[in-house]
Amino acid sequence: MMDRDHLAKTIEQAIEPDLEIVDPHHHLWDTVTIYGRYELADLRIDASAGHNVTQTVFVDCGANYFTDGPAHLRPVGETVYVAGRAEQSDRTPGVTIAAIVGHVDLTGGNRVGEALDAHRVAAAGRFRGVRHSGARAEDPTVAASRTGPPPDLYRQPSFIAGAKTLAGRGYTFDAWQYHHQLDMVADLARAVPELTIIVNHVGGPLGIGRWAAQPTEVMQTLRTGLSELAGLDNVMMKLGGIAMTRYGGGWDQLERPPGSDQVADRWGDLIRFIIDGFGPHRCMFESNFPVDGETVSYNVLWNAFKKMSSTYTESERADLFARTARRVYKISPPSQPSPNP
Repeated sequence: MMDRDHLAKTIEQAIEPDLEIVDPHHHLWDTVTIYGRYELADLRIDASAGHNVTQTVFVDCGANYFTDGPAHLRPVGETVYVAGRAEQSDRTPGVTIAAIVGHVDLTGGNRVGEALDAHRVAAAGRFRGVRHSGARAEDPTVAASRTGPPPDLYRQPSFIAGAKTLAGRGYTFDAWQYHHQLDMVADLARAVPELTIIVNHVGGPLGIGRWAAQPTEVMQTLRTGLSELAGLDNVMMKLGGIAMTRYGGGWDQLERPPGSDQVADRWGDLIRFIIDGFGPHRCMFESNFPVDGETVSYNVLWNAFKKMSSTYTESERADLFARTARRVYKISPPSQPSPNP
């Protein structure tokens, strides 16, 4: 759970405060969860703390699903809830929620199209894609995705059929899996080359459970998988999730949260490896808040991203911090209406 009092033990002013940021990955919860309550007001506290965050993308987190009705339509409740917060963000000063990524069970056959239509209507012009998580570790210390996916979810014929329906309607797919499952993402990317796939959280390098004692092997597996994905033009990368406790490092055990130099030192080499492999036009920094707020504050996290990327050109950094997210999720700048897929 994010503890603001604890995070306040490490205070940093935002560096490069004029650099525009489109945060392409955050969640909202209006009830207390293991990550705490995180509403529009909380997002705005973080986004207005010094960095120039103008727009965001909400990503599926299982909040406010309908509790009755057909099972394949229950996740639409989350889109209804977030669309309401997004409309509120349009009417009031501060960062705006410009796009919504919801959940659809892509193994659902003919029901996939019906669910996509329901999300589209509920989102009132903001629906951009689906996340159907495939993360599974076969280790009791590592949580699987709440949907209980099989280890080969993205290879299943029913899933591939659903992914083709998704692509045919112009929507994107957010992939969430662990480092040892990246070959599954590559298979999906080849099976549905017309689908834009966004890999979440630098590919999911685990640092707990049996992987806690294998950091070198984890990074070797991760880099091998990422290199394969870099050769597939329909795969994009989200650079974030690096403060999650499941990635190890013990930051949740520190008396004081890490500062941006410590975050950049630990993760900078991997993130630059990804940027150089995929190109800045296929990468976007993400906050993953409030989940990354378990160990690092919003300001510190974005300071770290700015330090990691300091050697890239102004144009490349514009891609990393805003333009890639806008292009992939079809978001227009705040002064212009966004296209509706």
